[in-house]
Amino acid sequence: MKTANEFTSPPQDYNVVVPDGWFQLALDPDDRDRGIVALTDRQFRGVDNAPHLKEQFMRDLQRQAKNAYNAGGTELYISTLAIGPVPLASSLLISVPAPDEWPNCSDAEELAEHLAGQNADDIEVGVVELAVAGKAVRQRRREAAAPEAQMGNTLPTTTLTYYVPIPATTRWLMLNFSTPMDPLADQMVALFDTVAGTLHWG
Repeated sequence: MKTANEFTSPPQDYNVVVPDGWFQLALDPDDRDRGIVALTDRQFRGVDNAPHLKEQFMRDLQRQAKNAYNAGGTELYISTLAIGPVPLASSLLISVPAPDEWPNCSDAEELAEHLAGQNADDIEVGVVELAVAGKAVRQRRREAAAPEAQMGNTLPTTTLTYYVPIPATTRWLMLNFSTPMDPLADQMVALFDTVAGTLHWG
């Protein structure tokens, strides 16, 4: 497994290891609907008296997948994990922003400085070293709930974003984790950090 600084030409691919129970939802429009139906069936297995909730769940997934695809998303994972009856709601969107949608920054320190300049309350920005993928910018933020866009969630959302330079290019890979589990935010972020640490180039 090559580390980031061993690449003299751009890697062909990347890989991350996600927990069992994270469902990969296809973002390509040709495959999207099959994945949404499969995930909905899994989430509502054994529940026959909630057609309105099921329909709302599918609409929200459709919107989330479309937005992710339009933002340059390559993969979207939705957690189906639970502790007893409590779902551990979270997601991971992996994307490669288009060059014209991105600050013209050459390295992690420069990007971190740029993001810190836009800093606001409840945002932390720093540079970290991922074991194999190399140096990255880590940004954690907490945002007010948006029930109309988050399946009725009324708790603040914690987002953890890793901005990782793609070796031998001027492009960036983004890992965007999100959870509305505000009381468990620190534990969920620890899980997200672990997943980000598995990123490697192929």
